[in-house]
Amino acid sequence: MPEALLDRISEFAEEHEYSGRSEVVREGARMLLEEFDGGARDGGPYVGTVIVVFECRHSTVQQHLAEIRHDNGSAVTATTHTHLGNRYCMELFVLEGSPEALAEFVNSVRVVSDVRAVDYSLTSLGEEHHNPPPRS
Repeated sequence: MPEALLDRISEFAEEHEYSGRSEVVREGARMLLEEFDGGARDGGPYVGTVIVVFECRHSTVQQHLAEIRHDNGSAVTATTHTHLGNRYCMELFVLEGSPEALAEFVNSVRVVSDVRAVDYSLTSLGEEHHNPPPRS
């Protein structure tokens, strides 16, 4: 783990009166697992957004993200790409599917080399959600 991240975790632990870094990491892991497992309990699909930020000079990142999008085509309903100044790019994915499918997508994006940040938000649609008939 990078030293800068360890320092941030230590500062967070002290500011919020955790007993140490391990407790912060445990709570973060627990929250992550509960977020994805929660949808399985309510039986419904999720919708969500995933934001990926990377330096524009790393052109292979966008290629890897395109491959991940195509590999997960049933979960990805939309994407957009934007430039953040001259240095960074941001890819936004809109997803719909089971918690497992969305977790798989997020995990596959997280392991792409040269990605600076991955953030996501997921919302359960609940059991009663069903797809409307196609428009004619």
